[in-house]
Amino acid sequence: MMHRKKGRKLGRTSSHKEALLANLATALFRHGRIKTTLPKSKELRGLVDRLITKAKEDSVHARRMVARVIRDKEILRKLFQEIAPEFRDRPGGYTQILQLGTRLNDGAKMSFIQLVGYVPPVEVEE
Repeated sequence: MMHRKKGRKLGRTSSHKEALLANLATALFRHGRIKTTLPKSKELRGLVDRLITKAKEDSVHARRMVARVIRDKEILRKLFQEIAPEFRDRPGGYTQILQLGTRLNDGAKMSFIQLVGYVPPVEVEE
């Protein structure tokens, strides 16, 4: 029974799940939008919202707390200088999940998770 247990297991140990979510969060901050399975994106949403909320208060303590999860210094700088100021007046809900359908291989439900206000890059044809 899973009474009083919060979150999804995602078929991994707790340390593996923490590493997976940290890597997904880093990729989301790097690219603005990533494609993953629906349960992973739903689990990632809470982590990313907490990180952005902490990053809105630009202090040494907040940087160290976020740096526990985001270990790439370049992405950490981008989060505090570019991403968090965009959401300064927004009280929450920094991500949105777009469901795509099922993956052909194993039938897993797929989705995009993206930062609110994400604009896909325009491809230039020559």
